[in-house]
Amino acid sequence: MKSFDAIVIGGGQAGPFLAARMVEKGMKVALIERKFLGGTCVNAGCMPTKTLVASARAAYVARNGAVYGVNLPGEIAIDMKVVRARAETVTMNARNGLIGWFAGMDGMTVIYGHARFEDPKTVGVNGETLTAPRIFLNVGARPVIPDLPGINDIDYLTSTSIIHLDTLPRHLAVIGGSYIGLEFAQMYRRFGAEVSVIEHGPKLASREDEDISDAIADVLRSESIDIHTGVSDIAFARSSDGITVATDSARIDASHVLIATGRKPNTDDLGLDAAGVITDKHGYITVDDKLATNVEGIWALGDCNGHGAFTHTSYNDFEIAAANLLDGDDRKLSSRILAYALYIDPPLGRVGMTEKQARASGRKIMISTRPMSRVGRANERGETKGFMKVIADAETKKILGAAILGIEGDEVIHGIIDAMNAGTTYPALQWSVPIHPTVSELIPTLLGDLKPV
Repeated sequence: MKSFDAIVIGGGQAGPFLAARMVEKGMKVALIERKFLGGTCVNAGCMPTKTLVASARAAYVARNGAVYGVNLPGEIAIDMKVVRARAETVTMNARNGLIGWFAGMDGMTVIYGHARFEDPKTVGVNGETLTAPRIFLNVGARPVIPDLPGINDIDYLTSTSIIHLDTLPRHLAVIGGSYIGLEFAQMYRRFGAEVSVIEHGPKLASREDEDISDAIADVLRSESIDIHTGVSDIAFARSSDGITVATDSARIDASHVLIATGRKPNTDDLGLDAAGVITDKHGYITVDDKLATNVEGIWALGDCNGHGAFTHTSYNDFEIAAANLLDGDDRKLSSRILAYALYIDPPLGRVGMTEKQARASGRKIMISTRPMSRVGRANERGETKGFMKVIADAETKKILGAAILGIEGDEVIHGIIDAMNAGTTYPALQWSVPIHPTVSELIPTLLGDLKPV
């Protein structure tokens, strides 16, 4: 049996950085990764997909160059092999950077293999037994594959496998109208594929307010993406030239099918029962406000604990654990204000409560909206789709939440994120003097139009 001061299972966006901090403190740490360092973000999520989004954006701008007085001869051609290679290069650079970083750390042992608990302090991997008083789980999540008629008879894609495509689908059917599915839908439409989105729920991006969801659908439809919502029945069958996707309202002749119906935590094969670690009904590991599980000496970080499925929330889990365990701080999960983005174009930046959540909270609230067509920068760039929306507490004057669907919305939202984290009231933010011409300059005007509801 090999003894360590700490064992980290999973090489995503929380565990490796915590491991590095512990090594800096002179601890002996084992980092166990089943496949690739970097987790979903580096290998199958943010980095490769946003690289693909950038290629799709370049194709879109080239096709629409004439609007700006830039005329390109002939049709815009997409070389999917180059597109794929570019995304793969970004991934490999990041992955290899982590490998090199850890290789230079005395006290760090990186083990590739499938770890399983044997008891609360003992882990087995590759036929060896490791023990430590502290064990951190950062095992991430994977795509959910629903049990739909005919699904096992077709060769479907997931968000992991689609990034390796080096040919252009004739017609891509996206099953699932949430964040991952919508990003790939617009991306492949811009590459030149016909695209259909099939969503079981009544609207796209069901977490959002109805006006935001409707605006997202308008953006996608404006690029000739076929959208089907409220679909109750879906079945698949092989056809002579691809895959037939049959629903209760349509029959789609697809060449490729992307299953984008959510993700589930990688917790079902860790031997959690042997350690006594409790999970909820969805398989997420139950943690307290400091990310500790019900078993002393075991913590769960990142996607597997169900408190955010984003790279930035996973990294914040690392920050909370490191601050509390290594720096004598008292940071809590409940202090985090959730923010995220949807990377269609234009992007959606979101923070805090939706209008629906704010109304349900029983507070007296104020709301303001402004179309992106009122933003000078948006007009100058010829990108006026979308709108801004902010919700505030009428009594405390604190901002409760905001959504910015529009050009640079994923960046502009950070001014509101920072204000919310600092506890700044909206009247104080209203008197800021933003730079002109920027998208952010409309924020004071947006706040000045807050009205009670």
